[in-house]
Amino acid sequence: MKIGKLSNEQLQSIIMDSISYNREDVVLRSGIGEDCAGVSFGDEVCLLTTDPITGAASEVGKLAIHISCNDIASNGAAPVAILLTILAPEGTTEEELKTIMTQAHEEAKKLEVEIVGGHTEITNAVNRIIVSSTAIGKQKLNKLFSNKNLRQGDLIIMTKSAGLEGTGIIAYEKNDELKSVLSEQEIKTAKDLLDKISVVKEGIIAGGIGVTSMHDITEGGVLGAVWEICEGSQLGAVIKYEGIHIPEVTQKICDYYKLNPLRLISSGTMLMTIQPGRIDELMDALNEASIEAAIIGEITAKDVYLERRGRLSYVTPPDSDELYKVVF
Repeated sequence: MKIGKLSNEQLQSIIMDSISYNREDVVLRSGIGEDCAGVSFGDEVCLLTTDPITGAASEVGKLAIHISCNDIASNGAAPVAILLTILAPEGTTEEELKTIMTQAHEEAKKLEVEIVGGHTEITNAVNRIIVSSTAIGKQKLNKLFSNKNLRQGDLIIMTKSAGLEGTGIIAYEKNDELKSVLSEQEIKTAKDLLDKISVVKEGIIAGGIGVTSMHDITEGGVLGAVWEICEGSQLGAVIKYEGIHIPEVTQKICDYYKLNPLRLISSGTMLMTIQPGRIDELMDALNEASIEAAIIGEITAKDVYLERRGRLSYVTPPDSDELYKVVF
């Protein structure tokens, strides 16, 4: 099997099809295009999500907090608590573990999220540090929404830029190598993109306004995220290439490593859909919060296409993320 998360076909046949027992108090279940699960407790829902950091060595503590908290935000809720599991190879120093926890604490404090527990272990089962984070959030039951609320004609909005997380990770992991193609300032600009990796602010804003779906753009990039929300709702989309913001430094890094920026991991970039009549309200609110956002397409009846210079190309399901061509 390829490096990276399972393909959606494998996810369905190996994982999802193996789960058959359901409880009535589980009101939001995992699925393609869904970022969280939800368990009801009276008129409130406990939102749960978990993710590992496997593709980065630098800034791993920072990334671990944000990737899971972003999933909670994708349901329009604020994260409350987080658990961290750290698996480290033999030879890992106390200083390295301390750095990870310092990074994690600093980011959790910014988000007003408490690190409530977890597990830390030195093991020969891994050859690099793996951090897995589980985030917990809460939301009123009547405010809970699923990406299955997506409707034909909804507009697709993307915040920030394509390949945001991947650009930052590559800049840290390949710092010396990139000096031959990027200036010191460009490398710093690429690394600084990781400071934009949280989507909690835009998630809460959009959830309050009433979007029809949200999805944090992770492995598979922009095109993978659009494909996933459409697959989950059995709909399609047309994405306009010219509407997608790709920073110059991201494009330079992708050109150098022969990567597709629209297939590059992009935690920190939120995908949203909303009814056309509410688009101005959403864009005004994001603009007021100083969050970059653009309309990049529209939900259609069937299949996902990328439109570039007036030509349509079929978007295939997400495969192994472009990051792994560089990191591994």
